[in-house]
Amino acid sequence: MSIIQIILHNIFSFVAIISLIVFVHEFGHFIVARWCGVKIEEFAIGFGKKIFGFRDKKGTQWKFCLLPFGGYVKMYGDKNGASIPDVELIKKMSPKERKISFLGKNVYQRIAIVGAGPVANFILAIFIFTCLFRINGISQVEPLISEVVENSASFEAGIKKGDRVLEIDGKEIEDFQDMRSLVITGLETDLNFKINRNGEELNIKISPKIITQKDVFGDDVQLRSVGLIAENIVKKELSLPESFVQANKETLNISKSIFKTLYQLISGQRSVKELGGPVKIAKYSGKTVDQGLVVVAWFMAMISINLGVMNLLPIPVLDGGHLFYYFIEAIKGKPLSQKIQTYGYNVGLALVLSLMAFTTINDIFQIFYP
Repeated sequence: MSIIQIILHNIFSFVAIISLIVFVHEFGHFIVARWCGVKIEEFAIGFGKKIFGFRDKKGTQWKFCLLPFGGYVKMYGDKNGASIPDVELIKKMSPKERKISFLGKNVYQRIAIVGAGPVANFILAIFIFTCLFRINGISQVEPLISEVVENSASFEAGIKKGDRVLEIDGKEIEDFQDMRSLVITGLETDLNFKINRNGEELNIKISPKIITQKDVFGDDVQLRSVGLIAENIVKKELSLPESFVQANKETLNISKSIFKTLYQLISGQRSVKELGGPVKIAKYSGKTVDQGLVVVAWFMAMISINLGVMNLLPIPVLDGGHLFYYFIEAIKGKPLSQKIQTYGYNVGLALVLSLMAFTTINDIFQIFYP
């Protein structure tokens, strides 16, 4: 394909995948708001100029907009899609009108409405993972070492072929993937391995090295590595209930990993260069489409979890910021002053826009200077 075709392919893939994930997120807000009796004025996928849309029987304007970088549900009493209350309009409302507004609902209903968006993203991921595990089963790799890479960290520490990894830093290892995740996401200089060698338990300290290797999309990535290979794969078919349980575990583990990485970025333990924005997502969207439905589904689940987690951050404008305000209101028995809330929204919006700009510039920079 030509460069233009690749770009268009990536953009189309990005729009298709992101639009579905954003729709699920916003539909979570929408359906719980409707259950709570809130009037919905707009349901939008994207921002900016409307491309097409329609109005349903209850008066909600459904529309698809030009810039597909998110979406919103505008409820009665909101000033805009960021759910900032229209104070002047609320003052003029009659008791009947206030009853169908978002702010007219009690704090617990508002918490449910706002929290429904991220929850919908987690439900989507669990649904996708459940289907994948039911169809493909689960493949586990025993933490039995089949090869130690020469001159690697494990080679230098004295790990041998045939050793079985039991624990890393006190965490039990049942699957080789568990070990890999701990090594990659960890930042500790040394890892304490407990291994079984011919029936004898040994404690060995290993200092991971940074290596460059190809990811599933063929791109060079830098990862922490200890240089161990395991090849004893055990494939297991799962029933529907087992698939559902495994899907919940997978979603929880990925969510915890995202929170851990965010903490490491904020604390300066990881480089901000690792952040990815819309350009990187578009690039990977195109590559996943090329690799088939299973990879697309897995990628969608990952992006959906990321969207759910990011929206839970306590930043005003994001769902987590609104939830933070409402939790304070539930504890105090009254909402924060409108002045404080407005200030928070402005700061939150500036942070989100700055982050989007930074990640986009970072993506473009890494394309030309990988």
